[in-house]
Amino acid sequence: MAPVLVLWLAVCLGATWAVDRGNFKTCDQSAFCKRQRALKPGESPYRALLETMELTNTRLTLQLINDNNKVRLLLELYRLQGNITRVKINELKPLKPRYEVPDVLIRDPPTEPLSVLSQDENGVVLSLGAESQRVIVSVRPFRLDIMEGHDVLMSLNSRGLLAFEHLRMRKDTQADPEAENKEEADAANQAETTKEEEEKAEEGMWEETFKSHSDSKPNGPSSISLDFSLPGVEHVYGIPEHADDLKLKTTDNGDPYRLYNLDVFQYELYNPMALYGAVPVMLAHNAQRTTGIFWLNAAETWVDISSNTAGKTVFGKMLDYVQGSSEIPQTDVRWISESGIIDVFIMLGPTAKHVFSQYASLTGTQSFPPLASLGYHQCRWNYNDQEDVRSVDAGFDEYDIPYDFIWLDIEHTDGKRYFTWDPHKFATPKEMLQGLVEKRRKMVAIVDPHIKVDSNYKIHNEIRSRGFYIKNKDGGDYEGWCWPGNAGYPDFTRADMRAWWASMFAYDQYEGSMENLYTWNDMNEPSVFNGPEVTMHKDAVHGAWEHRDVHNLYGLYVQMATADGLVQRSGGVERPFVLTRAFFAGSQRYGAVWTGDNAAEWDHLKISIPMCLSLGLVGISFCGADVGGFFKSPSPELLVRWYQTGAYQPFFRAHAHLDTPRREPWLFGPENTALIREAVRQRYTFLPYWYQQFYHAYRTGEPVMRPLWVEYPQDPATFAVDDEFLIGQNLLVHPVTEEGSRGVTAYLPGKEEVWFDIHTFQKHNGAQNLYIPVTMSSIPVFQRGGSIIPRKMRVRRSSSCMEHDPYTLFVALNARGLAEGELYIDDGHTFNYEKKEFIYRRLSFSNHVLSSVNLVPDSHFTTNSWIERIVIIGSSKPAKVTLKTADGNESQLEFDFDASMSVVTVRKPGMNAGADWTVTLQ
Repeated sequence: MAPVLVLWLAVCLGATWAVDRGNFKTCDQSAFCKRQRALKPGESPYRALLETMELTNTRLTLQLINDNNKVRLLLELYRLQGNITRVKINELKPLKPRYEVPDVLIRDPPTEPLSVLSQDENGVVLSLGAESQRVIVSVRPFRLDIMEGHDVLMSLNSRGLLAFEHLRMRKDTQADPEAENKEEADAANQAETTKEEEEKAEEGMWEETFKSHSDSKPNGPSSISLDFSLPGVEHVYGIPEHADDLKLKTTDNGDPYRLYNLDVFQYELYNPMALYGAVPVMLAHNAQRTTGIFWLNAAETWVDISSNTAGKTVFGKMLDYVQGSSEIPQTDVRWISESGIIDVFIMLGPTAKHVFSQYASLTGTQSFPPLASLGYHQCRWNYNDQEDVRSVDAGFDEYDIPYDFIWLDIEHTDGKRYFTWDPHKFATPKEMLQGLVEKRRKMVAIVDPHIKVDSNYKIHNEIRSRGFYIKNKDGGDYEGWCWPGNAGYPDFTRADMRAWWASMFAYDQYEGSMENLYTWNDMNEPSVFNGPEVTMHKDAVHGAWEHRDVHNLYGLYVQMATADGLVQRSGGVERPFVLTRAFFAGSQRYGAVWTGDNAAEWDHLKISIPMCLSLGLVGISFCGADVGGFFKSPSPELLVRWYQTGAYQPFFRAHAHLDTPRREPWLFGPENTALIREAVRQRYTFLPYWYQQFYHAYRTGEPVMRPLWVEYPQDPATFAVDDEFLIGQNLLVHPVTEEGSRGVTAYLPGKEEVWFDIHTFQKHNGAQNLYIPVTMSSIPVFQRGGSIIPRKMRVRRSSSCMEHDPYTLFVALNARGLAEGELYIDDGHTFNYEKKEFIYRRLSFSNHVLSSVNLVPDSHFTTNSWIERIVIIGSSKPAKVTLKTADGNESQLEFDFDASMSVVTVRKPGMNAGADWTVTLQ
């Protein structure tokens, strides 16, 4: 590493272990945010021009005019299949095209016809088809209200904060000859820039400086804003990534929530600062309904949230005072983006599961991961060399702790040149990988998107010669500092660049790679150590667009190209596994994310829960946090509690900073080793359940790890809970996240529900706060009565070693003596499930009979796994237990009954996991 860089990093990464807030903008320091936030509500200059309305089979178009400057906008309104309304607003005749986000929607969303119900000079009412839903377009000021029956579900521009900064010529510079040729259309657009507007050519409109960086803003001001009002709503969620509670806070007295992908060193908790990823999707929930807003814009975005009282005028409030108040709560949300257009999808539910399905129909579902990636991952920056890898791998066997993946960070490369290996420390990578293959384990190596500028480096030479680097504003290749020193940044917004990048993962291109090597994309915000806010200059150029237009898409494109490369190298057969730090809407289609560079502190352990819950709500189910904390060193107690928590989160990886002492699970004494071993082994017993939850997420878009309110939407006690969570519908987890804890209080939801402690089988009724005494070995987890969960209780050294092992079915009966569940099995690693090569069975228990029935009769797959035990929890003692197989044979089975816990254990029933059978308790 260049000495200058080492020195620079020492200064930046040295003494302090906390975020330097001064590196990152506040709204006041972001010129467009400050301008937009200065607008006063209730003074909207926009009016709808009803005479311009056109209605076709697929959409309504209508011009809006800004009465202050006479600039016209074009409103497009679409009714989409599945109870979604799309609203687009652009300039009618922009000086040049404005950016519209490509590649995020999985298809052009199918439309349904709109029809006019009534119209007068004040507005128009359109039918949205379903259940008396309609949209009301009001003329002056322009406003949209979406209604169902007498209820307003959502209003747009009800506070008059629609603002669209039109593209314009800079008054104080030589006119651009190209622009002069653009006919009178543009003259119309420049119309009547009023005296005030000219005076208001504030600082920051045509250039902006932050610290030592200047942004040239060649297109001038181009920001957009729109407000949404949600009557009856007090709880909103989503818009990750923020280190904050699940329920979003109001922002009246501070900064808005910021969405701008940034490499934030040692982030602070409980604030709205931007982090590594941005998903511009918000969910709103009350006991009657769940709705969603998807703001499709990839530029820097700020989201203001305020709570209010629905539709109250001063007169209305006086009337309340006289008559007694009947206040309806209301949440107001305002989105502000630096460039692009307004393109918003309003998902009308009515349930959370409808919203998940609506969002999935737009951006796709969570990719179905290889089964092994749901096991445990061991990582640090860095395992030193091949001998270190061999020794850590052997340590897991010696201490009998299962794991599936060992990871290599940046030091494994030849001088931070990705797709290479250090010739001294990793001289024979295939030998190392083959050693892992023999144990049925895998490896992940890091491939970052900053490329060392070095004429002896093949990857750099190829990218430069093909012209694939992002350009600076003057047309040269953009360069910045990152881990290798001086680096170029490939333009992943280009399809040809992504295709070339994917081809670099071919086994004959990526020397030393094998089938069991997978990929980690870090630093893909992109991180530029010497750039503004540690990222790329906004006036860098991607073809026709500035970086400001595409910034939040960059990480998604890097992961997309990498995942494509892993699929292509196998001829399209094998599922990829790619972890990314930066993400956007749609990133769920390409792999996993983690919550970035956290710290070994109790609050960071706690925040991992709401951070992953928020991601799950917006489609990204495959989420985890660095177990143990990346920075600093955890106490043994914190490390154990983190393993116990991580074992019940979707992505389960331990990771640590270069400067921290080693912390493999066996380095903290035999007692702690045993506690960590037990947590990891619990994870492995539940892999069949995790795997079928991910299959379900892939099919439906529903989150794997979900907040309680998703399953108990009418119980207000669940709406803000974020210290416990559900995995699917049937497991409730309340991790211990307080130092020195002697007990936790878990809320068990559902008036009709019963919940069973998975460790003791003790039964508890729903709709109660349950105090649970805990020791260091406690992980409070409950199975919902009425569910059947398949587990594999014979834990081996990796998930692949357990492939043919038998299942134990845990049948937890509800108050009516019923239960149901599923069993999903496939090969665990190929795309053959798309050809119905799987076993997918419905398990149900009623009238004392447990049966297994094929859910997909034309599926075809065989398994060696069998059912070795059935545990029926909450049962009375049977006189006998009989098995009837598909061929009609009946046999009597051995069983035990534990009267103290009402548990029947049927031993070795022995049927194949893919067969039809019934077990009867008589």
